[in-house]
This record gives sequence, C-alpha cells and structure tokens, in this order.
Amino acid sequence: MGGEAVANGDDVSDWEGAQRMVNQAVETFGDLTGIVSNAGILRDRMLVNMTEAEWDAVIQVHLKGTFAPARWAAAYWRDKAKAGETVNASIVNTTSVSGIYGNPGQTNYGAAKMGIAAFTIIAARELQRYGIRVNAIAPGALTRMTEDLGMGEASEEDKALMHPRYIAPVVTWLQSAESSDVTGRVFEASGRLLGVANGWHRGPTADAVDDPTEIADVARRLVSEAQLNSGMDGQPFDGGLLG
Repeated sequence: MGGEAVANGDDVSDWEGAQRMVNQAVETFGDLTGIVSNAGILRDRMLVNMTEAEWDAVIQVHLKGTFAPARWAAAYWRDKAKAGETVNASIVNTTSVSGIYGNPGQTNYGAAKMGIAAFTIIAARELQRYGIRVNAIAPGALTRMTEDLGMGEASEEDKALMHPRYIAPVVTWLQSAESSDVTGRVFEASGRLLGVANGWHRGPTADAVDDPTEIADVARRLVSEAQLNSGMDGQPFDGGLLG
C-alpha cells in the first residue's frame, strides 16, 4: 500500500533489546515520532493456583515491555528538546478493561494492565514538558491472544464487533499531530463503543481516626456511601464485597 517498514526481532521486555528497537527506527527512517506498545501474553489462572512463572511472564511482557521502549524513546525525544528542536511525539500503551475494571482469573494480567494505566498517567505528566504525550487504549478485539478464551466460538455478529478496525482509528489519531493536546488518557475502543475511562477519584471522606475502637463504624459508613467498583462493562458492579 505504499508504506515502509522494518522488522526487528528483539524482545520488547529486554533492556538492551528495547534500545536497539528505538535505535533501529531512527537509523532506518531518520527520526522517531511515536511508539505503540502492544505486546502481550496471557497466563490466566485463579490466584490460588497461579505459579510464580505465570505471574513473572505476564508482568515481564506487559509491564516491562511497556516501560523499556518508552524509556529509550523518551530519552531520545528529551535530548532533541534540550537541543532546541521542536518535538511532537506520541506514546500509545495498551491496557485492558480486565485490568482497569478487574476480571477474575487474571490477577497477573490485571495487575500488569492496571500498572500500564498508572504508568501512562504518570509518564504523561513527566514528559509533557518535552513535547511528548502519553495515552493508552483498552481495546476489545478478537486476536490470536484472545481466540483461545472462547471468543473464537462467538457468533459472526459478535466477531464483527470485535474486529481490530474499531481500534486502529483511535491509535492512528493518538499518533497524529491532531491529538497534540491530549495526554494522560485511557480510551476504551471496540465495535461496541469508544469511550474515555476515568481514573481513581477520592470518594467519601471522614475526619482522621486514630482510635482502633472507632474505626469500624467510620469505615463502614464510608463504604456504604462510596460508589461501587466497576464491572467489566465499566458500570458499577452490584456484587456485594466483590464490587
């Protein structure tokens, strides 16, 4: 279709490998204007059965695999900004509704994806001064990573709604100069909706308590007044203590 690309076989979660990826892009195309961190794996297991290897593998690929390329790219752009060059760069990370809202059987994946959302917000605040914006997407799509979860047996209508075509446009926009005023945001994207996921906000509060005999009544009142945590649909989940 007229585009140009170059392949790289490095591991995104490898410190030096991530640096080589950034260097290769600059050496091949003369510059780097954005990165999309989308590498992922699943090792789903209920917490009581999860192995250390299953935990470590998911955290390594998702969380470190987001950090390492972003770190080297950010350093490249910071050096350009300090040299007086105008920088208009974009980092797009991939989180998940399983992480930001929570899905049983995925404590490893959810911890990594929630971590990526927090990483996105903090990095956005740190890097804005250099002309770098950092956002994230929480996509809903049928891919090689999700087809073994029963999604491959979905109806043709549901499969159509899980097509990556509904995710590509927002990623393209976030990588373009048209979004130069948008940073620190998490976008949900699927064939069902496009939305912005709001982060944690302080809920009900009370005066500080230092008496352990008084904490129960105060804490229970605050819980009763607080909004429920979201379910996988992003709406308050009426699931008792699970909510």
